[in-house]
Amino acid sequence: MKIRNTILLVVGILLADQVLKIWIKTNFATGNVAEIFPWFHLHFIENSGMAWGLKMGNETGKVVLTLFRLVAVVFGTWYIFKITKKNYHKGYIVCISLIYAGALGNLIDSMFYGMIFDKGLHFDSVVKDYFSYSGIATFSTNGYSSLLHGSVVDMLYFPIVKTNFPTWFPFWGGEEFEFFSPVFNIADAAISVGGISLFIFQKRFFGKHELVEKSDD
Repeated sequence: MKIRNTILLVVGILLADQVLKIWIKTNFATGNVAEIFPWFHLHFIENSGMAWGLKMGNETGKVVLTLFRLVAVVFGTWYIFKITKKNYHKGYIVCISLIYAGALGNLIDSMFYGMIFDKGLHFDSVVKDYFSYSGIATFSTNGYSSLLHGSVVDMLYFPIVKTNFPTWFPFWGGEEFEFFSPVFNIADAAISVGGISLFIFQKRFFGKHELVEKSDD
């Protein structure tokens, strides 16, 4: 796989991720839901932590997570050039590129969104918790936070199945069940697809690379 194609894949995912995030953030109030299909909604929320809306402690944890993402992206840049140059399996390069693009997409939110938008999910040091906001955010030089303290924008929601567990079902009998409940973004999806595909097809990816190396010898 040529490095040009790898770059185009990463840039394409990154542009799609950021364009959708910025459009959602500047047109939706937090919590707003737009039904595209019964099984697919745009549901605007923000999260302070990891992928799929998970959290990582307070602001210290958030900064640590953002810095980890930054290190991962720097390493990923070097690694993608390396595996492309050494002609690794195309599927492997695609998977790594998906993970890399997703990490970069969420890193941009965490690093810069607090500086370029006037409103966002923010941490209150007095009560030591995160608070949302009212209204619709706009671009501003007076950001709601600082470098490394931005919140990640999520909007993709697929309530494919909404039902209740049977009353006889252990522990959760009668309770509401929903599949699929997480709200996520394109970057999260890219990371998940890349990671899952890498796990499923790892033998095929690495097997072919070993054959290529032996033939080079």
